[in-house]
Amino acid sequence: MVSSRPYLLRAFYEWIVDNHATPYIVVNAEHPGTEVPREYVENGRIVLNISPDAVRSLSLANDHVGFNARFAGVPYDLYIPMRAVTAIYAKENGRGMVFKDDEEDDFPQGPDEGSTSSGAGGKGKRGGGRPKLTVVK
Repeated sequence: MVSSRPYLLRAFYEWIVDNHATPYIVVNAEHPGTEVPREYVENGRIVLNISPDAVRSLSLANDHVGFNARFAGVPYDLYIPMRAVTAIYAKENGRGMVFKDDEEDDFPQGPDEGSTSSGAGGKGKRGGGRPKLTVVK
């Protein structure tokens, strides 16, 4: 299955802009292939305003975020691999979404993957079977 991250990022971006708020993304600037102005990176992270008023040529593709922006009047072309985006939120109220570092946990695993043996001799499996929903009143 393809990653859900680009779809969720686009949905939150649209929702934030539709509500007249300012979308910000948090980026892991140390992720391979990330091209951002290094002088604005703090603790390996950079927070970027991606509102329509702040950037040009915004691309929220399945594999990357790309756009042109000015930092202290100097134009930069930014390229951010989708896996480097760690969060999107609205500046005004902080509402948004944080993405997991390990996206593998987002999808159910097959019967031979991720099963853990318990007890003596490896009998029994933990976490096997179908997920169950319970109604809580």
